[in-house]
Amino acid sequence: MMPKTSYAILCALVAAVALTSSCSTTRVLEDGQYRLARNRVEISNDRKFNPKEVEKYIQQKANTYLLFGWNPFLNVYNWSGKDAEKFSNKLIRKIGVAPVVYEPSQVDASIENIKRHLEYLGYYNSEVESEVKVDKRNVDVTYTVTLGDRYKIGRIDFSVPPGQFEEDFYADTANISVKVGDYLSESLLEQETERSASWMRRNGWFGFTKNYYAFEADTLAKRDTADLQMIVREYTRNQTPDNAKPFRKYSFGNIDITWDRDLKFNERVLRDMNTIIPGEPYDEQEVNTTYSRLSALKLFSGVNIALNPRDTADIVDCDISLTRSRMQGFKVNLEGSTNSNGLVGVSPQLTYYHKNIFHGGQWLNLGFMGNFQFKSNDRNIRSDEFGVSGSVSFPEFLGLPNTLFTGPNIPRTEINASYTYQDRPEYTRNMISTSFGYTGSLSRGRFFYHFYPVQAKVVRLTHLDPGFFNTLSGNPFMRDAYQNHFDLGSSVMAYYTTCADLNPKVSYQYIRVQVDASGNVVSLFNGSMRTDKYGTRLIWGTPYSQYLRSEVTLGKTIVAGKNSNHSIAMRVMAGLGHAYGNSVTMPFEKQFYSGGANSMRGWQARALGPGKAKADSSFVIPSQTGDVKFEANLEYRFPMFWKFFGAIFMDVGNVWTMNETEMEGESRFHFSNFSSSVASNWGLGLRVDLNFLILRLDLGIKAYDPSTDTIYRVSDWLAGKDAFALHFGVGYPF
Repeated sequence: MMPKTSYAILCALVAAVALTSSCSTTRVLEDGQYRLARNRVEISNDRKFNPKEVEKYIQQKANTYLLFGWNPFLNVYNWSGKDAEKFSNKLIRKIGVAPVVYEPSQVDASIENIKRHLEYLGYYNSEVESEVKVDKRNVDVTYTVTLGDRYKIGRIDFSVPPGQFEEDFYADTANISVKVGDYLSESLLEQETERSASWMRRNGWFGFTKNYYAFEADTLAKRDTADLQMIVREYTRNQTPDNAKPFRKYSFGNIDITWDRDLKFNERVLRDMNTIIPGEPYDEQEVNTTYSRLSALKLFSGVNIALNPRDTADIVDCDISLTRSRMQGFKVNLEGSTNSNGLVGVSPQLTYYHKNIFHGGQWLNLGFMGNFQFKSNDRNIRSDEFGVSGSVSFPEFLGLPNTLFTGPNIPRTEINASYTYQDRPEYTRNMISTSFGYTGSLSRGRFFYHFYPVQAKVVRLTHLDPGFFNTLSGNPFMRDAYQNHFDLGSSVMAYYTTCADLNPKVSYQYIRVQVDASGNVVSLFNGSMRTDKYGTRLIWGTPYSQYLRSEVTLGKTIVAGKNSNHSIAMRVMAGLGHAYGNSVTMPFEKQFYSGGANSMRGWQARALGPGKAKADSSFVIPSQTGDVKFEANLEYRFPMFWKFFGAIFMDVGNVWTMNETEMEGESRFHFSNFSSSVASNWGLGLRVDLNFLILRLDLGIKAYDPSTDTIYRVSDWLAGKDAFALHFGVGYPF
């Protein structure tokens, strides 16, 4: 039998297909026009050659498809009439995707493009033929490629200017990327000239580029073989021998750093960031390293390094000019949600930042947050949370000199502290936390890490509601989660992305891994601690927590369409926590939850799960958590008009417990009932892209709720039977 989550999703997909596929994809075309439905590339004489290698050189691209050759937004576009000036038609066309009008002349242009690219790859005298098939008003174009001749490199000789240049050049020939036996291609030779020129610039040859290289290939001496000569000339490819000038090897000269003197700044910090040393041979990499380090301070809107060679000496002087940026300001974030039961949640956040608090590139952040949940028609249903946090980040690895770090990225040291007050109908909680650690990036700013060897937290609960207290007394798992406790441990986070832009406009993917461990060091002193009546060891009269928690997130965003305005975003995340030793279960604040503006959007935060369990009646306001989490999200984003964008999304996921509780069969994670305990929702979103921020409104509609074993239908959505949640947020959900 099909799992109910899958059935609910299937119903939504069938409805979408029915609404869109019933409409033509060519309705808006003018008389005599055809839609380019598909391009195909077939390789006739080499099965191993990937056709995608040449597909991108086809001049006219066909419409893209989302699923099994189907693009619903192409159908949506054709809902409009031919009157493009009519307002309703404009709106529909903004939401949809226009059909690509077939242009025959682009086929011949594509053939020439493919031939040139194949020759660049080393396939000489290739043949490309096209076949055009017309089905009603749809056109399929097939490009049949017969790959041309290839030549293996039989011998490599070098011809370079004599003297010191020749010595440095031959010192690098062991690293040459062109090898005997490789197939000759312009692509291979171009890559080698870039690599070799970079090597020479790293060894003093300022101004040397790939344009000084030339190649001669003899393909007549041996069959299917090319003897290659690599030549370095003292004039570029666009010049003649009359322009030849001997190459000169340079050293660094004077290093001048200038900045706005109104900016109070410790010059020693700038000198530490600079890796360009007077008297050392010119090295392009040291210039790039210095640029990256100064930019990473985030104090300057512009970093410019001017390299000025002297006419009378082989010396390059460096003028580093820095343009200050805004040193301080405020950031505001706001999230809000409501559901069909009338529960309202508002989470404002205000952050003050200063990027030069101690005049040495130290960052100060002060944060103020709130989280308020209430029902306007019931004063007893209310939760208020306030928090204040502060952090200072130093542009150095405290305890070690910056000279030990030779790369473009120097770790920063962070010291954080926060206080949170929460007043719920069941209890009042006070939480104080602090941490010390290091942050940084590697791999040209694509790999980021946080390592906090010390994290400490103290949590105290007061004013427990009598009924809630009785519940805790009879449930060891809840008692352990909702008690005063001391948390001392470490954490590490690693994040890799293919695009680190704040608001990426290209396709990218990422992975994020976080691991928290607590109580292990403290447990070494168990023998000297006293215990309470439950056998829990205490520090200053307070139990300490011991657990291991991990979380992994995989994400990918595919950008497609004209001006990169259409995109598909996907995310899969999984988490697992395990308490042991001195703890029966993880502290409440470390447990996983689902729902909210960035999660399962058919539910409010903490309103979903665990598993198939019903909402815990101990809590007036939902507070559902678990030890295990799984979630998958899919969202299609498209332009509408002006700065407004739309979204259609689908979320599946839940949280589960690992402990044997009274609700074991309902809340506990089991592979056998995993599919039936996974919740699902779909929804519609509206975004306003203001470039510097994105405002977001999402309507999440439940498809399947495992706690009630309900598959929601249209009548349920319209009747508002706890079937939806409305969320407001800043930025994309993922």
